[in-house]
Amino acid sequence: MPQATPIAPADSHSMLIRGDVSLCATSELLAVVLRTGPASAQAMTAAEGLLEHFGGLRAVLNAHWEQLAAAPGVGDARLAKIRALRELARRYFEETLPIGAAIKSPADTETFLLARLRDRPHEVFCCLYLDNRHRVILFEEMFRGTIDGTSVYPREVVKMALQVNAAAVILAHNHPSGIADPSQADERITRRVKAALNLVDIRLLDHLVIGDGISISLASRGLL
Repeated sequence: MPQATPIAPADSHSMLIRGDVSLCATSELLAVVLRTGPASAQAMTAAEGLLEHFGGLRAVLNAHWEQLAAAPGVGDARLAKIRALRELARRYFEETLPIGAAIKSPADTETFLLARLRDRPHEVFCCLYLDNRHRVILFEEMFRGTIDGTSVYPREVVKMALQVNAAAVILAHNHPSGIADPSQADERITRRVKAALNLVDIRLLDHLVIGDGISISLASRGLL
């Protein structure tokens, strides 16, 4: 994708109100968030400094608050705005699969799970519980582990499925390394959970492994 060409602050402000915001540079958009009044060189300097210091927008938004607070040009007000921006972005993508919504395509599930799991520092194993029309009943973070892995108990997955009267389940977990390729351990736990669900006539639709901006479906690889 071609880089956005920086435009004058006055023009960028007008673009944000009535025009194509994709034409604004990342630093300009971040400067709008950081400023407390009209667009200023101070806000732009702070925005450019943050992007350079952390290495990009994603790194800025995912930085620990102590790292942000120590960065030049970031006071309490700007720190709060950056953290709020990150949380708003996460919630925006989460709403691709609200409770009661039907899953219409694998892309819906992928977008939702990437928003929830992509930047977690530790491995998290989750379940998406669905009714017989593939509508979302519940999204639950079942198990958390270290950066090297997590312990998964199939009986807990089944217990929750019965509790919410689910007809189907989609499993998901992240690889903090960013590499989404399923491991042999991933395949083993998938088979164990599937067998446990089969005992109570609940279908396992898929198991998605979330990496750095990508997900891999075990079902699509014939590993389910």
